[in-house]
Amino acid sequence: MNRLASEKSPYLLQHADNPVDWYPWGDAAFEAASREDKPIFLSVGYSTCHWCHVMAHESFEDAHVAAVLNEHFISIKVDREERPDVDRMYMTFVQATVGGGGWPMSVWLMPDRRPFHGGTYFPPTPRWGKPGFANLLMDVARLWRDERPRVELAAAGVTDHLASAAAGATGGGTQVPGTIALDGATRDFLASYDRRHGGFGGAPKFPRPSELLFLLREHRRTGEGAPLDVVAHTLRAMAAGGMRDHVGGGFHRYSVDGQWRVPHFEKMLYDQAQLVLACVETAQATGDRCFIEVAEDTLRYVQRDMTDEHGGFYSAEDADSLPPGEAPDGHKSEGAFYLWTAREIGERLGPDAQAFSERYGVQPDGNALNDPHAEFTGRNILYEARTIEEIAGETQRSADDVRAAVSRSRNILFRVRKTRPRPQLDDKVLTAWNGLMIAAFARASRVVDAWTGGPAASYLDSARRAASFIRDRMWDDATLRLLRRYRDGEAAIDAYAEDYACLIFGLIELFQADGDPAWLEWAVAMQARQDALFWDDESGGWFSTTGRDETVLLRLKEDYDGAEPAASSVAVVNLLALSHLDALRPDLVELAGDADAAASSSGRSGGDAASKIERTLMLFAPRLTGAPRAVPMMLAALSAWHAGLSEVVIVGSRGDGATSELLREVSQTYQPFVVLVAVDAKADASRRLLDLLPWVGGQTMREGKPTAYVCRNFVCEQPTTDPKAFGEQLRGVRR
Repeated sequence: MNRLASEKSPYLLQHADNPVDWYPWGDAAFEAASREDKPIFLSVGYSTCHWCHVMAHESFEDAHVAAVLNEHFISIKVDREERPDVDRMYMTFVQATVGGGGWPMSVWLMPDRRPFHGGTYFPPTPRWGKPGFANLLMDVARLWRDERPRVELAAAGVTDHLASAAAGATGGGTQVPGTIALDGATRDFLASYDRRHGGFGGAPKFPRPSELLFLLREHRRTGEGAPLDVVAHTLRAMAAGGMRDHVGGGFHRYSVDGQWRVPHFEKMLYDQAQLVLACVETAQATGDRCFIEVAEDTLRYVQRDMTDEHGGFYSAEDADSLPPGEAPDGHKSEGAFYLWTAREIGERLGPDAQAFSERYGVQPDGNALNDPHAEFTGRNILYEARTIEEIAGETQRSADDVRAAVSRSRNILFRVRKTRPRPQLDDKVLTAWNGLMIAAFARASRVVDAWTGGPAASYLDSARRAASFIRDRMWDDATLRLLRRYRDGEAAIDAYAEDYACLIFGLIELFQADGDPAWLEWAVAMQARQDALFWDDESGGWFSTTGRDETVLLRLKEDYDGAEPAASSVAVVNLLALSHLDALRPDLVELAGDADAAASSSGRSGGDAASKIERTLMLFAPRLTGAPRAVPMMLAALSAWHAGLSEVVIVGSRGDGATSELLREVSQTYQPFVVLVAVDAKADASRRLLDLLPWVGGQTMREGKPTAYVCRNFVCEQPTTDPKAFGEQLRGVRR
């Protein structure tokens, strides 16, 4: 076992028995590189990364490659999910020098951590235009030994370039972009929209739910139908395709092809969270219940397979697993847990096999088109090939009969699949990803209750338990310190801006779902800390890191909303909501433990919420106007800023039928520009809520009945106890 054996990261532990003499990121590695005068080989990946596994098997488990690494380099392994700051810094270098990035990421550094050469996956022998890894290592070692000045020059030039790029992130516009920027961004998305298969562009297709959330907001702001049509078509195509797990629920990472048929089989928590949010909002906007069903299917998967016994949410499941019947030390293959042969389906399902096979496109010789891996051959990826109604018409059965047969079949195959070797679970709990999942469960609890009267309490309980998990294990009230990662009883690694932003997002959604002021109080405290640690008072926006870790060469700001939204984008969304709750008053921020932030809230330039919002939108103006597809979550924030938010207060007793009717009016319709405050008139917590939000004190029940108030900038319309009248007021909430 090497030095990684004492780490907690599942990814690092995967490499603990490599013959490579790995170091974790830290001073010991850098001191060894300086002492032995060796360059550093840095390998960055994550535990469910398929090509990381491939490179590990081909190279890092190979004794010859390990000998070369051990003789000529100091080798460092980094889990990008634990250390996004390290990953982001060197990915910026790789993208700038190679023209693209990905994982595993391979970078060669000076002992002082300046990069001079890099790439992604390297095969063991020359292939696909890439050099063989062992040969490349020898070339770099020779360069280091014989042409050191050339290496020094390259490192200096690269570092200067990266520093200039980081400095360039401080520039921006002189005003907040107008609605013309939103119109232009919508046109850009519509122009790249795949009208046949849904999504944007060609293969491979990655889900980026923030794109959908932006288009949904533009539909609501403008009343235009095209953005909603694009979102609904895309989500239907994704939900019908092989990217969705039709037996166990949840979504895989991305689609290899353009038809959403052949997935890359890993499952990430952040995808589940954001796709649930997109489905729930699309259900509200379209009135189509099928999106609620997809969201619930995904939530049940997370509750069942991705939840710690104490409530935190795990990070991911691998794409690779042992095929059924394979020896424990056998070769893992991608998708083995999810693929089916026609023979197996016939044997397991009996008379229901035909209906199930018609429904999910099962073919005798397999259906994996564009198969990137030979192990898919002869097997079937389940996707919705035909509708229930089509099958009923051809087989002369009722639709209900076919639907029941398909449902029975799914349950049978689910039980069969439970006997197979499961993909490896990455069971670390990450604060940022948990924040997104808390938001998804909290929002779904409101909407599912309004639409179906289904297990909303279960979803709300999942959100509460996860928030409590983070608060109890990863947040220190005394020091106001938030940690990023929890695993195996240990919380560690100071949180990054994305952790604060995403957790605040989840807490705001949780407060709106259950009305407990404790969640709002904590969100205020967290916002104060995020601002104190990461806010850039010179240029606006939030840095990704505090800048205190001297091993990280650059302090960067993320300006791309990728699979995960950028911290600054989420923070603007959060501040819009908090400012419309009036929850950022200086006295409350000071109670949260940050006197400096309280002083800034009193009016110092860039300190108050409105100024932070506007300065960040101005900082991102070149992106919002020149490359809008790079920042869809910031576009969503800009859409909300132009639409203006409204406050809705419902005063009543939780569980009371009349109160529930008013709450349903908010949740049944699509209201992305509304912040909800539910005041439980009979609960002790209501007094605590009035201390937190004193402006709510003027809103009381009328004639002893639950009452709704629709307000804008804290000026309210006529209060009403009539759900229909309340619904009419809500439909008018748009500038």
